[in-house]
Amino acid sequence: MTTTAPRVDGRVIGLAHHAARAVLETVLARHGLTFHQVVTLRLVAVAGAPVERAALVAEVVGALKTDASEARGVVDGLIAGGLVEAVDAEVRITGAGQELYETSAAETGEIADRIYAGIPAEDLAVAGRVLTLVTERADAELAALAQ
Repeated sequence: MTTTAPRVDGRVIGLAHHAARAVLETVLARHGLTFHQVVTLRLVAVAGAPVERAALVAEVVGALKTDASEARGVVDGLIAGGLVEAVDAEVRITGAGQELYETSAAETGEIADRIYAGIPAEDLAVAGRVLTLVTERADAELAALAQ
C-alpha cells in the first residue's frame, strides 16, 4: 500500500485502470467473456428494452474508444453466442445473456467492494469528480485531434 499519495496524473490513472481491468478480465475469462463483450452486453442488459443496433455500436465506440467495425464485430459475436438477439434494426438481451451478465456483475461487484473498502466516501466523491472531468477533457482533445 502506498503511504505517500502521489499527485493524480495519466500514469496514476493508467496504473489504477490496468490493475482493475486485469482483475475484471480474469473474472470475465472464467465466464468466457472479453472486456469489450461485457461492456457491450452491459449496455444492452441495463437498457430495459431493445436497443437500436446503430446506437449501440455508437455507444460502444464512445465508451471503448474503438472503431465502429470492431464494435459491430463485438455485437455480432454476442449475437452468434446467443447472448443478444437481433430483431430488425434492434438488439435485445436473451435469457442466457441476462443470466451471464448478472452472474459476472455480481462476482465483479464483490471484488470491487473489497477493492474500495475503507476508502472514505468523500475521497471517492472527489476522485469521481476529478476522473469525470479528466474524461470529459480527454474526450474533447480526442475529438479535436480527429478533425
